[in-house]
Amino acid sequence: MTLLKFVDRSSGKSVGAFNWFATHGTSMTRDNKLISGDNKGAAARFFEDFFASAAKKSSSGSTSDGGTLVAKASRIKATGGQTCSKTTSQGSKVRKNDGSLFVGAFCQSNVGDVSPNVLGAFCIDSGKPCDFNRSSCDGDTTLCVATGPGKSDEVLSTKIIGERQFKKAVELYTSAKEQLTGKIDYRHAYINFTNLGVQLDGKVVKTCPAALGPGFAAGTTDGPGLKGFQQGDKEINEKYKKIRDGLQKPSQYQEDCQKPKAVLLSTGEMFKPIAWAPAILPIQILRLGNLIILSVPGEFTTMAGRRLREAVKQTLISEGKGEFDEDTHILIAGLTNTYSQYIATFEEYQQQRYEAASTLYGPHTLSAHIQEFKNLATTMAKGEKGKKKGPSPPDLSSVQHWHSIDPPGDSPPPGKKFGDMKDDVAGSFKRGDRPNATFWSADPRHDLLTEGTFSVVEMLQGERWVPAYDDDDFSLFFKWKFESQGSATLEWEVPEEASSGIYRFRHFGSSKNTRKSPTEYFTGASSAFTVS
Repeated sequence: MTLLKFVDRSSGKSVGAFNWFATHGTSMTRDNKLISGDNKGAAARFFEDFFASAAKKSSSGSTSDGGTLVAKASRIKATGGQTCSKTTSQGSKVRKNDGSLFVGAFCQSNVGDVSPNVLGAFCIDSGKPCDFNRSSCDGDTTLCVATGPGKSDEVLSTKIIGERQFKKAVELYTSAKEQLTGKIDYRHAYINFTNLGVQLDGKVVKTCPAALGPGFAAGTTDGPGLKGFQQGDKEINEKYKKIRDGLQKPSQYQEDCQKPKAVLLSTGEMFKPIAWAPAILPIQILRLGNLIILSVPGEFTTMAGRRLREAVKQTLISEGKGEFDEDTHILIAGLTNTYSQYIATFEEYQQQRYEAASTLYGPHTLSAHIQEFKNLATTMAKGEKGKKKGPSPPDLSSVQHWHSIDPPGDSPPPGKKFGDMKDDVAGSFKRGDRPNATFWSADPRHDLLTEGTFSVVEMLQGERWVPAYDDDDFSLFFKWKFESQGSATLEWEVPEEASSGIYRFRHFGSSKNTRKSPTEYFTGASSAFTVS
C-alpha cells in the first residue's frame, strides 16, 4: 500500500489521505442484492470515522440505570407516517457534508489477479480444493468458489478485508514523514490499441482488434461463469462457435493475431448497435514532486504492473538528467479514465486463464502499454510537451439506450400511510444484537435521496432525537421489497462501540400515485428500544 497524506499547512489539521492497494472489490458475492461499496468502501468508512471518533465519543446518551431506560423507552411509541420535504432526510445525516470532514480514499491499483477471498477456492459440492490449473471441479467451473475470511458470511468478509486495509492506512498515515516537494506535471494521450506497432526485441509486432477468449466465459473463483467453459481453454466447442458466428464471425486475421487465444467474442469487430469494445484508450502520467502516478485504463495483473512501473522508472531516470532516481515513487492507479478489461503479461497470455482471456488486444497488449507509457515518461523527463494527443474516442452520448423503466405508482394498504409501522421494534438489546423494524414504504427508485438517507438510527439525548447511524454506516441495513405492497426493513447490528441509551429507527422515502404523478416525500419513526 502507498499512502498520500494531506495536511492543511496553516492549521496543521489532517484533511485527508489517498492510498493505493490492489485487491478486487469482490468480498460481497454476486448473490448480494444490497448496494455496497464492498471492502474498499468499508475501509473508507472505517478510516474516515477513525478521525471523527473523538467527536462521536463526546456524544453521550442517558445516564439513567437500565431499568429506568427500559421504562422510559416503553412509553415512546411509533410516530406514524408523516409528510416531509425532498431535503428533510439531509438533516438526519450523521456526517454533515459541509466541507470539514476528513476524506479517506481507498484507490485501486494493479488488481488484475488479486482476490480478497484469501481462504482459497474449494468445490462447493465436495469441500475439496479446486483443480489448481483450471479452477474447476471435475470440469465444472460453477462449483469452484473462493472464500473470504468470514467464510459463509460475505458481510463479515467485507468487514474484515476492509478493516485490514483501514488499519494499514492508519499505520502509514501516522508514520508518514516524507514531504512531497517539486514539480507538478502531467502527460496524457489517446492511443488506438487495435493495430499498434510495438518495437520488441528488434522487430515490430502488432496489437489486435479487441477479443475475448473462452477463459473469460469461465469466470473466476470470485464469480464463476458459464458451465461448459474452464480457465485455460484454448478451444471452443461447436455449439458455442455457432452462437459466436451468429453474432460476429471473427476474421482470419483476428484469429491469427489473437493466438493462442481462441476468439469467443470478436468484440473489436462488432459495431452494432455501437462498438462492443473500446479501440482508443487514454493513458496518463501525473507527477506530484517525487511521486509518479500511472493512470491505466484497465486491470493490470500483479506482474504486468511491476513491469510497467519498472519500465517507467528506468525511463525517467535515464532521460531525466538527475531529476529522478531510485527513490522516485511509481504507483499504478487502476481502472482510470476508461475500462479495457485486463492486461496480462505475455507469459500469462500463453496460459489463457481468465485474466489473459480478457486481455483484449492480443499477446502484446502489455508491451504496447509499456511502450506508450515510456513515450510519455520520456517527454516528462525531458520537460518536452507531449506529442499530439492522438485520435479522440467517439462521443457515444447521443446513441445511449435507456432500458430502465420508471417504477409504477404506489399505494399503502387501506387505512395505512407510508411511514407507518408494519412490524415495530421494542425491548432491550445488547451490543452485537440485530434489532429491526419494518415500515410500509414506496419504491426507493422514485428518488435516491442523494445527499440524504433512507434509514437512520436515532438516539435520545435529553429531550432531542439525534441521528447516530445512517445509510453510510456499515452496521445499518436498508432492505426494500414488494409483496402486494412495498415495505422497508431497517436492521441494525449494534456496534461494540455503541453508547448505552434509548434508540429508535427512522425511515425516509418518496412515493408517486402514478408514474406521471408528482413525487411526495414521507418519514416515520419506530417505537423506542434500549441498548445496554
